[in-house]
Amino acid sequence: MSDTLHIVLRLIGVLVAFVVLPLVVGQTEHKVMAHMQGRLGPMYAGGFHGWAQLVADGVKFAQKEDIVPAGADRRVFQLAPAVALLPYLLVLVAIPFGPGDQVGQAVDAGIFFVLAVMGVGVLGSVMAGWASANKYSLLGGLRTAAQLLAYELPMLLAAGSVAMAAGTVSLPGILDAFHWWWVPWQIIGAVVFFTAGLAELQRPPFDMPVADSEIIFGAYTEYTGLRFALFLLSEFAGIVVLCGLTTVLFLGGWHGPFGADGLGWVWTLLKAAVLAFVVIWLRVSYPRLREDQLQKFAWTGLIPLALVQFALTGIVKVVIQ
Repeated sequence: MSDTLHIVLRLIGVLVAFVVLPLVVGQTEHKVMAHMQGRLGPMYAGGFHGWAQLVADGVKFAQKEDIVPAGADRRVFQLAPAVALLPYLLVLVAIPFGPGDQVGQAVDAGIFFVLAVMGVGVLGSVMAGWASANKYSLLGGLRTAAQLLAYELPMLLAAGSVAMAAGTVSLPGILDAFHWWWVPWQIIGAVVFFTAGLAELQRPPFDMPVADSEIIFGAYTEYTGLRFALFLLSEFAGIVVLCGLTTVLFLGGWHGPFGADGLGWVWTLLKAAVLAFVVIWLRVSYPRLREDQLQKFAWTGLIPLALVQFALTGIVKVVIQ
């Protein structure tokens, strides 16, 4: 098989994962929330265990009229959903699911690449808020920008701690250097990274930019039909990317207890699935933070913890060497 064909097949695999995994997360969220909150509707759509709920949602969005407000910046308004969604596809290309060539494309500076591209995805919400010509949307966009500024720093520091421990910023390189005793050693960084990622995705309890009881639905208030669905899909794609990155950086990725490297991708998916369940569980279990609480939690909570993890990693590296 030629190298070009091999790369094309890997990229097709990444595209299939990008299309399928977010939908699986969305369907799972319907079911988990139905059980935890007693929502009966999602359990009956289509018959057996509500299997058709996701199909019904898709048909509903496809049937809705695509509306652009008269006062909106039309081009930016229409472009924003794509800016919110496509960066997660690029990040998924760089995440190694298994050993060897089980990755779309290895990137030498993988950590910098994925964090930079994830930050671009957040700009989709900022663009939507600014372009909608709606004061509630503008407030949502400003809150999104404030969250990005606050939570990008602890996320970067936590990822930098793992890179320091492994001696490389390549994601496959980090997994090659992984040892199981890293899990308790890097647990603080894992919590910081995962929590900051939730905030950047605007997932509850960090969903102030879409606070429906205050600003209707924030940056997405004026969106309808498939464009609104793309924003929802970008949220689920972001969950897949966040859980995948947390698995690779802090939980050993494809490393499993039985040493079956050929099934490494199974371990990656299982670990990511457990983290995705945690994301859903947090949504139904905790109330939304106030804007001041959200900012205080980042600057006085997560950033000091990330610095502690960074210092601890430096100390351990010096002692080991």
